[in-house]
Amino acid sequence: MDHVQILNDLKNKVYHPVYFLTGEETYYIDLISDYIENNVLDEAEKDFNQTILYGKESDVATIISEAKRYPMMANHNVVIIKEAQHLSREIDKLEAYLEQPTPTTLLVFCYKYKKIDGRKAIGKKLKKKSVYFETKKLYDNQIPEWITSYLKNKNYTITPQAALLIAEFLGADLGKVVNELEKLTINVPEGNEITPDTVEKNIGISKDFNNFELNKALGSKDILKANKIIYHFSKNEKDHPLVVTIGLMYSFFTNILKFHYTKDRSRNNVASVLRVSPFFVGEYETAAKNYNIKKSVKIIEYLRDYDLKSKGVNNTSISNSELLKELVFKILH
Repeated sequence: MDHVQILNDLKNKVYHPVYFLTGEETYYIDLISDYIENNVLDEAEKDFNQTILYGKESDVATIISEAKRYPMMANHNVVIIKEAQHLSREIDKLEAYLEQPTPTTLLVFCYKYKKIDGRKAIGKKLKKKSVYFETKKLYDNQIPEWITSYLKNKNYTITPQAALLIAEFLGADLGKVVNELEKLTINVPEGNEITPDTVEKNIGISKDFNNFELNKALGSKDILKANKIIYHFSKNEKDHPLVVTIGLMYSFFTNILKFHYTKDRSRNNVASVLRVSPFFVGEYETAAKNYNIKKSVKIIEYLRDYDLKSKGVNNTSISNSELLKELVFKILH
């Protein structure tokens, strides 16, 4: 089951005795467990029929004991185990309960940041006997599309630049992204298009001074703009860590190399190969004209070298802002 199907079943009151929610991306785990916690029972029923336990403070025997209880003046007993990954050493003790779970109980495990070994007996049994849901962390380049889809479901549109701006600033933590998007939708009327100006006004992310604009300036060899951006970065180093800037530059110049080796230069194919929105293909076309294969390879060498220097390797005195200035100069000349 995916999260959509699980949530649809829950909304239709199709319940299962055991839910095992696991994986690196915690957003969907919280989304499902929060729904169960807030909606299966009404407020009066929760006092006697809903138990929240924490894996660090509990054990499987206690959890099974709670799960075997029958509901009082309600149709269901809900037992939610948060931080269940702390039970990893004894999770196999759950096997017997999985064979005969209490039908009136919803036993929910929130097993975050890791997963059960599917080769072990308990892993196989959980997949067979429970609603087993495993989440995977999205890659950074998948976040803009995810933001677009999330907002579309809320009757908003967002420009590709604005989606990339949010993704670059917030990273791949979906919980953090959703929190900011929720703030955004509170302040922006439903149905409106979200632009970089909207993002800057409501989230506080600069639409002019960010890594996306820096890469764009480097790609077009706009020396003045690139230097204005790195000057801004030098005054706000905490908001613009050099390791992040170099990482995004590395992705950008790696994509320029991919562009050079792509035979089919149609917009949609290039977008597919580079894993970017078709909207940004033009920027890579421009960058490829300004940086041939030899220069692109050399820049990637620079990026690796300066990444090490930013971490103190062969560098004891040069500040990160000075390193960035040196790096940008070498890229542009």
